[in-house]
Amino acid sequence: MLQSRFAKMSFPVPGHDHRRCVAGALDAAEAECRRRGARLTDVRRRVLELVWASHAPIGAYAVLDALAGDGRAAAPPTVYRALDFLLAHGLVHRIERLNAFIGCSHPGAPHSGQFLLCKECGAAAELDDPAIAGAVATASARVGFTVTGQTVEAEGLCALCRREGGDG
Repeated sequence: MLQSRFAKMSFPVPGHDHRRCVAGALDAAEAECRRRGARLTDVRRRVLELVWASHAPIGAYAVLDALAGDGRAAAPPTVYRALDFLLAHGLVHRIERLNAFIGCSHPGAPHSGQFLLCKECGAAAELDDPAIAGAVATASARVGFTVTGQTVEAEGLCALCRREGGDG
């Protein structure tokens, strides 16, 4: 497998301390909002926490159901406004093919949206590889197209699922 020296991946490994992962993501979000002069309200923070609750993308209605489970009276517009805020401030990414959201593993840093989606366990990892973004921009320029944004979503099997079920 060819991998750029700049690639960063965030699939969880066995023994992964997910509470620490979520706490770190929330701390980074607070810092990014302070840097931007934005306010991470209680609802926005809880929505972000729910997005980070697993390493699998989550849909808006699953977030809504989880908020209801918390005893919070929330309507779809509340969730969509919170998700729009989180997207606008680079705290989450939208996985287009799933119409779902995943936490950004490095908010505040310029990067392209590249995602590896495990079709077995549903986990997703953000891959930040400038070589991929550069290849898309170069190939696009050859046909006279200027890329203004990109999201690359690759589906396959994560290492854990490959070990558990073969190369399937």
